[in-house]
This record gives sequence, structure tokens and C-alpha cells, in this order.
Amino acid sequence: MNAPLPPGRGPRRFGWPQRVFSQVLLMQLAIITGVTILVTGLFLAPLSEQLDDQAMRRALAIAQSTAADPDIVENLSSTDPSDGGPVQSAAERVRGATGAEYVVVMNRRGVRWSHPDTDRIGAVVSTDPGEALRGQEVMEIDSGTLGRSARGKVPLFGPSGEVIGAVSVGIAYDSVRARLLAAIPGLLAYAGGALAVGALAAYLISRRLQRQTHDLAFSDISALLTEREAMLHGIREGVVALDGAGRVRLLNDEAQRLLGLGPEAAGRPLEEVLGDGRTTDVLAGRVVGDDLLAVRGSRVLLANRMPTDDGGAVVTLRDRTELEHLGRELDSTTGLIDALRAQDHEHANRLHTLLGLLELEMHEDAMEFVTEVVGVHRATAEQVTEKVQDPLLAALLVGKTTVAAERGVSLRLAPGTLLPDRVVDPRGLVTVVGNLVDNATDAAAGSEGARIEVGLRTEGRTVVLDVRDSGPGVPHDQHASIFTEGWSTKDVPAHGKRGLGLALVRRLAERQGGSVTVSGADGGGAVFTVVLPEALAAPSAEPPAGAPHPTHPATTGEQR
Repeated sequence: MNAPLPPGRGPRRFGWPQRVFSQVLLMQLAIITGVTILVTGLFLAPLSEQLDDQAMRRALAIAQSTAADPDIVENLSSTDPSDGGPVQSAAERVRGATGAEYVVVMNRRGVRWSHPDTDRIGAVVSTDPGEALRGQEVMEIDSGTLGRSARGKVPLFGPSGEVIGAVSVGIAYDSVRARLLAAIPGLLAYAGGALAVGALAAYLISRRLQRQTHDLAFSDISALLTEREAMLHGIREGVVALDGAGRVRLLNDEAQRLLGLGPEAAGRPLEEVLGDGRTTDVLAGRVVGDDLLAVRGSRVLLANRMPTDDGGAVVTLRDRTELEHLGRELDSTTGLIDALRAQDHEHANRLHTLLGLLELEMHEDAMEFVTEVVGVHRATAEQVTEKVQDPLLAALLVGKTTVAAERGVSLRLAPGTLLPDRVVDPRGLVTVVGNLVDNATDAAAGSEGARIEVGLRTEGRTVVLDVRDSGPGVPHDQHASIFTEGWSTKDVPAHGKRGLGLALVRRLAERQGGSVTVSGADGGGAVFTVVLPEALAAPSAEPPAGAPHPTHPATTGEQR
């Protein structure tokens, strides 16, 4: 049986190759060969004309120097043409010295006084000497009794300046053609060398391209690009690609949604599009590790960074917001279960005490015991709801009071606490108070006189929250870093991450135009202060008397 073909590869056919390497190499070789042929042709085309021109000028120069000889002028006028005459002798000396094919001296009637073939001396020349006898110099390629030659003709002037004859010099055209043919091998050798160097360079460039494209065909590259686009925009994870200079190379749809960016972010530096912060540090690689947490707006992101060979990186982002909320709810639920378990033991002890009083028929003492136990819990709830009128926040503080008490921490409201039922974002405020109280409980637990004091006051529509604890406090040099993602002094919880609570508090406060700060408390401990401008609705926005409050159903759900 035949082995199956690799994906994207068809059967081998003769003709144009499919791989990028082969196509680029062939195209480069074709271009180099064509350019070499063109340059060689452009050089050879005028070379023949140049050689002809050089031969004619050389013939003209020989004729000019011969005509300037005064002996030739005198002998032309005083002697008859003969093969042993002085004119013939002088012309042959010039021909032998210059390598000319012939040197012909003629009178005004065109009769030769000199010629390489002595039999032609005394005969009329075979070509028209009219222009030279009229006093003009002539350069031409023409055929005569000795064949085709490059000719130069000049007039011969007498003592008084009149034209008494002419000198015609010819250079064999075969020598001109021989020079042309002799130049061609050298020219072709240079062209061949240039072609070889160009072919070698084309091969090396194509080999580099082959390595970079992994020897793929153009159809494979097109398919890969199509699959890449479908994968990047189809997966539910954010993908951010960066180049070696830290500029955003690519953002898929999910990354744009998670980071709150648009397509225009591509090509811009990371710090410019995201600003300073932990998210930028994580994406830029200044914070290293696996599954790094970052907060962008109200979202909790899990980032992993993989460097690329060109100095850039690819970062994947997962939205961990819901999972983080579930993890925190799990922590809260675990704490409530522990508190309920402790309350169950305490309730059993109280029932045993009440049963013993009844068996001893100490009815009055039993009534006082029940009244005292019920009164303490009722007084705590009434105190909270009287000062904190928002039902969600009041329910949270009542529950936190019980949980803190089971851990040996006293939670109370600060004097002057008063929060009306006009909170614009109750759930956001619950998140802020819950995170700060949980941190304060962890810090104060185990300390002497463990206590937490929560203060809520209003200044117009601004809410100011103070959470004070009796724990060890926060070192002054960490007052800024404590609000960054990942900062924590606690053990890792069940959901696997720490260091987000205070970062979320800061983001929630900044989203409302507020701020959060930490300072040292008198007598030890820490004080966290959150300022939330515009946190209260205007008084006119309150619902009419008797109308159900919109947060009541949510409160009921929270209590359940």
C-alpha cells in the first residue's frame, strides 16, 4: 500500500515547485541571469561602434600626420608616380610604422602616387576622393581594392595653401572585428563570475528563507495563516504578542475584551496602551513566574508569558474573576462553617446549662439566663442596623461580628458611625468592607486584647470608611506595595492565590474616583481609610415611604 501524503501536500508533479525556498531561488536565478544578459548585451551593442570609431580616428590621425610632411607635398608636385619614387617610399615607411593597411597619396585628379600594390601606382583611386579634394576631412567605413576598411582622408595643401591632392589611410576592418571578438571572452568571463556570485548569494538567501519558513509551500503558509486567524479569534483566552522592542504586535478579540483595548493598540508600546502597573510588568516580563495574577479594571487575570526567538513574547490571559469570587466565597463559607460549628458547641453548652437549671427547679435563674443570652445577640444586631441603615452592609457586619468573636476578636462600630440607606453601589461597598474586615481579623487574631473597630461616616455624598485593628501593623516602607496584586503575608488558601483583596479594594475605590490609604494606629495596629466620593445617592433619589427597598431581595439572598 502507498503511504499517505502529508497534510497540505499533493502528489509530486513536474513543473513549477511548490516550496517557498525553491520558488524564491528560481526567481532570483532568473532575475540574476536576465540582468547579466541584459548588461552584457548593452555593453556589447555600443562596443562595435566604439571600435569602428577608434579605427576611423586612428586612420584619420595617420593621414593628417602624413599630409603634414613637407617632403611629400614637394615630391608630389615635382616627381612622377612610380613604384620607386620618393612619395611611395615615404608612404610605405608610414604604413610600416603605424600598421595601416594602406597609405595612398593622390593628386587632384585622383591618380595614385603610392599604394601597397605597386601595380596600382599611377592609376585612379577606386573610391570617390571628392570631399577630401574639396578641403574636407573624411572618416568612413568603406570597401575598396583591398577590401573593407576603416578610412581617413585629408586634403594635401600646397605651399600657397591650395589643395594639390589628398592622403587616404585605411585600417583593415578584419582587425577591428578581431578586437571585438577578442573582447567578448573576457566580458563573458566577467559576466559569468558575476552570475556565479549572484547565484551563490541567491542560494544562501533562499536557504535562510527555507530555515525560517520550515520548508513550507506557499499553500501551506496560506493555510497556516487562515488557521491562525481562526484559532486566535475563536479561543476564549486572550493572546497578546509583543515584538523585541516591547510593542504590541497582535491582540486577539478576547485580549481586547479583557484588557479594555481596541485594535488601534497594535504597533504601540505596551506602557503606552496599558500604563504603569503590575499588568504591564507581567506582560513585559519584569515579573516572572507561572500563572501570574494581575488586575485590570474589575477583572482578575491569570497570565503566562512565553518568550519568542526574535526577542519578543506571547502572553496568554485567562479571566479568573468569577473563579476568584468563588474562591473567596469558599473561604467565607469555610469561615462561617467553622463559626457555626463553634456556635453549635456553645449552643449545646447553653442548653445543658438551661436543662440543669430546670432539673434543679431553679426557674427564675433559668429565665434570667435565657433573657441574658438572647439580649446580647439582639443588642448587637440592633446596634448595627441602627447605625448602618443599608441592609446588605448591616447583614455583613452582623455576620462578621459573630465570626470575629469565634476567633477571639471583638468587632465593634466606631463612635459617630452613621450610614444612611442611600448607597449607590451596595455590593461594591460590601466587597470593600468585607475584604478589609477579613484582613483585620486575620491580623488581630491572637493578639492581646484583639479588637477591630469599623467606622462609617458621610461628608455630603462622600463615604469615609475606617477599619482599625490591634494587629502588628504594616511597616512604613510597605504602605504603597501592600495594595499591589500578589502582595500577602497569609498562607495560600484553598483556591490557590493570595494578594488580591487589597488590590481589589484599591481598584474599586479608584473606579469611583476615591482612594485607599494605610497608616499606623495609636497603640499599635493598622488603620485602613477608604474615601468614596459620590457613593451616596442624592436625598431626592430615595424611594417613597412604604416602597420595598431594591436591595432587600438581595439581602435575603445573602442571609440564606
